[in-house]
Amino acid sequence: MAFGFVGTLTILGYWFAPNRFATLAGVLQAVGMCGAMLGQAPLRFSVEQVGWRSTMMGLAVIAIVLSLLLFFIIPKRSTNTKVAGSERGTKTTGYGVLSGLKKVCVNPQSWYCSLIGFGLTATMLAFAGLWSVPWLSSQMGFSKTEAAAIASLFFLGWGVGSPLAGWLSDFIGKRKPVLYIGCILNILFFSIIIYGNLAETFFLGTLFFLCGASGSVMIVCFSMAKELNSPTHSVTAIGLLNMFVVGSGAVMQPLIGWLLDGQWSGEMINGARLYGASAFTTAFTALLFCNVLALFCIIKLNETYCQQRKLS
Repeated sequence: MAFGFVGTLTILGYWFAPNRFATLAGVLQAVGMCGAMLGQAPLRFSVEQVGWRSTMMGLAVIAIVLSLLLFFIIPKRSTNTKVAGSERGTKTTGYGVLSGLKKVCVNPQSWYCSLIGFGLTATMLAFAGLWSVPWLSSQMGFSKTEAAAIASLFFLGWGVGSPLAGWLSDFIGKRKPVLYIGCILNILFFSIIIYGNLAETFFLGTLFFLCGASGSVMIVCFSMAKELNSPTHSVTAIGLLNMFVVGSGAVMQPLIGWLLDGQWSGEMINGARLYGASAFTTAFTALLFCNVLALFCIIKLNETYCQQRKLS
């Protein structure tokens, strides 16, 4: 995902106008969420029908075809191509790479963007991507297939919301209002999901969709990470942010598991640990704290007005 997402964002920065970056990044995120949705109930159905080996081989063939299309269709970039108002024609040394990384890391705005991405994406990767299905099946009475279908609505909301958030930010010429609204709504919807004890399929599915859509405003952070750093180091800034975005799942998924294990009563079913409702609620509250952290960082973030920072 890291190569595919950051690499594509880099291509967008090279070949499209800066005032379209957030919109196109949102479209990219929406396409990515289609893959996440296919990784839920449809993937389970495919594995059940043809087996996991055939399913993985099919995905591998698709990846090879995409690689060939990328190689032959995307135009080659001249070394003198202008990127975000700067020239990328100079040779990059190892020292230059490390110097650029240092400049990005000493910029507090880079870390605010990264923590916002971490806080908002953690809910999607750790909750919808992993722990929501066990929670829905063990506590809400849904079958695993039904639970996976409900979880997929979170990704659908993220996929629908991403391009809308990017477009709205580009349209109004501001970044922070979109982040504020999305983050506050994300906190509200996720709180209702974990504390509301709702077991009705329609309302729960709607909340999953709305929670995903509101959290998708995170995509605006990629534009801000680029705009709040020097054009020469914009891809490095995007890479740092993406590390936090993807890393949110790597950190929060096992952390929630650890919190659940800490409250395990010793009950087992079919060889698997069975956790109580209060254990899930306590563990999921950690994700709510991540959302609140994101809101705090939005307050500290500088508004860019969709303009690239002019620094070397």
